[in-house]
Amino acid sequence: MKVRWKVGLAHQARQDFSAILHWTAEHFGRRQARDYGTTLRSALKALADGPGIIGCRFHEELGSGILSLHVARRARKGRHFILLRANAETKTIEVLRILHDCMDLALHLDD
Repeated sequence: MKVRWKVGLAHQARQDFSAILHWTAEHFGRRQARDYGTTLRSALKALADGPGIIGCRFHEELGSGILSLHVARRARKGRHFILLRANAETKTIEVLRILHDCMDLALHLDD
């Protein structure tokens, strides 16, 4: 039986999620915002399999234990990274931010 990890979003990540969908709706329409919301949720749900999933990468240059997962997965298109920290003892993942892939990630992560 596969162990499921508990995935939680930090306050800033929840704000990022909402802002991304708002911006997408404003620039590309509500339907595209719904579709992109599905892409984001799909990537977040994949994290329940743990930080060892395909595409999850360590970024020690961003801070101790920081990992990223690009939302473009399984034929879904996307332009955002999910930045996270995993705790193997408690099998929990904290999503810290959801940032556009052209951003300087270090500038948008709190210490």
